[in-house]
Amino acid sequence: MSAHPALAAFHPAVAAWFSCSFPEPTEAQVRAWPAIASGRDTLVAAPTGSGKTLTAFLTAIDALVREGLSHGLPDTTLVLYVSPLKALSNDIHLNLEAPLAGIREQLSARAMPDVAIRTAVRTGDTPPAQRVAMRKRPPHILVTTPESLYVLLGSESGRVMLGGVRSVILDEIHALVQSKRGSHLALSLERLDALTGHRATRVGLSATQKPIEDVAKFLSGAAPTGDKKDCTIVDVGHARARDLALELPPVPLQPVMSTAQWELLYERVAQLVETHATTLVFVNTRRMAERAARHLGELLGKEHVAAHHGSLAKEFRLDAEQRLKAGKLKVLVATASLELGIDIGDIDLVCQIGSPRSIAAFLQRVGRAGHQVGGVPKGRLIPTSRDELIECAALLDSVRRGELDALIMPPAPLDVLAQQIVAEVACREWDEDALFQMIRRAWPYATLARKDYDDVLRMLADGFTTRRGARSAYLHRDAVHRKLRGRKGARLTATMSGGTIPDTADYQVLLEPQAITIGTINEDFAIESIAGDIFQLGNASYRILRVEAGRVRVEDAQGMPPSIPFWLGEAPGRSIELSVSVSRLRESLQVQLEQGGETGAKRWLLAELALGESAAAQIAEYVAAQFASFGMLPSQARIALERFFDESGGTQLVIHSPYGSRINRAWGLA
Repeated sequence: MSAHPALAAFHPAVAAWFSCSFPEPTEAQVRAWPAIASGRDTLVAAPTGSGKTLTAFLTAIDALVREGLSHGLPDTTLVLYVSPLKALSNDIHLNLEAPLAGIREQLSARAMPDVAIRTAVRTGDTPPAQRVAMRKRPPHILVTTPESLYVLLGSESGRVMLGGVRSVILDEIHALVQSKRGSHLALSLERLDALTGHRATRVGLSATQKPIEDVAKFLSGAAPTGDKKDCTIVDVGHARARDLALELPPVPLQPVMSTAQWELLYERVAQLVETHATTLVFVNTRRMAERAARHLGELLGKEHVAAHHGSLAKEFRLDAEQRLKAGKLKVLVATASLELGIDIGDIDLVCQIGSPRSIAAFLQRVGRAGHQVGGVPKGRLIPTSRDELIECAALLDSVRRGELDALIMPPAPLDVLAQQIVAEVACREWDEDALFQMIRRAWPYATLARKDYDDVLRMLADGFTTRRGARSAYLHRDAVHRKLRGRKGARLTATMSGGTIPDTADYQVLLEPQAITIGTINEDFAIESIAGDIFQLGNASYRILRVEAGRVRVEDAQGMPPSIPFWLGEAPGRSIELSVSVSRLRESLQVQLEQGGETGAKRWLLAELALGESAAAQIAEYVAAQFASFGMLPSQARIALERFFDESGGTQLVIHSPYGSRINRAWGLA
């Protein structure tokens, strides 16, 4: 069998392994490999399931194989892979082992010397013994998270390990760009370049974003003059065949779901699960994940259902992922913890209960089904109220039109800057001007004003004065020679309070008698609980033995009916683009109501949005009632203020504003 022309650039053993494992390279791979091999920064934007991870890794592995054959590999880390999710790290580790083992077999079949490429994962979940082993024998390929990279850059052993890094792979980069985690990582990458003394080649992997040029700027950073560096963009587009539809409970939706309606909804999801081999059910909150897992477990058998969210211990999350991969689970109920590209095997169907509140999140989640090259993702959107039904219809309309949420990058956050300055200066002495130049090479800080930089330095050098004297001074600032040095304790402070993920005051849940950590619950829930209470975590119920400081000790409640623990403030806000889509749908419906009444609106929904009979009838009836009593449907062009009196005679004001959470939250606070 003849190899694909795109594989000609690879070492014969690497090309042979690829040809044996895959029918042919994907479009993303064919277009990206030459760019990555040329040593230029490359951004690969492609839908889920287009082989992005292997696109980046294969070129790096090929270079390591060639170097190993010619003169052996040095005992240092050469390739750094950064991913936003801890769970992704385990998955990538597995995805790396297969190609490396296969390539070694191909080398041995050709009677060539063996090249042992070491890999390791370093995240917050990595046990201390493995961290020590890593320091003694650094891996050639290191898989880590932005936060663990920051910790490594702040320790002597970590800096020795990373001193020879030549290429950096940033996976799921779109998940970082929009938050301070992205600003934090951008500064870490510039610190890495300053440490190695040369610019590492950067490869970014992203789901399709708008505008993609902004992600490329973020990846490459700014040149010292403030211009953007050269970056090749390989954009394969996000349009692909999808099987998407609304799924409604058999009885009409109300303003809120009744218990009976929830039961009917779970029965419908269970029917969908039974007709597919594996199903992923996405919900918006951890509490909802627990509740849905419990109800589906009662309908389908507990052994076939598991929950997956950030408050479960990593062993439970990994166990659920592996059971799904092995085909032992029929359904996994997840929050955003499984939204990104963790390889969880073949998924036949994705159900989303409630609106996902953003176009990109929905496409990302549905992309988990048919997550193989050429697969057709199948997704069902299940609204839980009449307002959500309109939002879900608008969401499907946006997907049909090929719309995406736009990126909003935070401009030069100073809290992140202060943290990174302390961490870097604690490691070595810096010239003030040189440090400023390095910081401005990170794209979020390309336009940082010198005054802001000087103010941050002054704050870090002077600290603040309390009744007990000056505190929180982390830097020595030599005003004459313009040099910066770390004070005693600065490195420890920087390491202990690193990263931008907020600390939650959650209580650890320990299962007795073995004292195994099974997850976390909210502080308020823990404090209000007493011994003997039964609650649910990860599809099993537990009885509380006692509540201690920061810990709750529990025993297995043997399936007794539980209450559900709660976590606060986690439901996502609606994105600006989806809000525009909702407003557009309401404006169109108002035109239809004015021209042809309820039947005209229903006909339009059936014809234009291709909705089902039940969904179209419910939306038409709902908006017709609203229009009759209100005289308008609120849109972004016309916001409505509605006043009414509650049972106690107090005045209530409702602002009907189809804007996203950024504007509505401000009104809520006002």
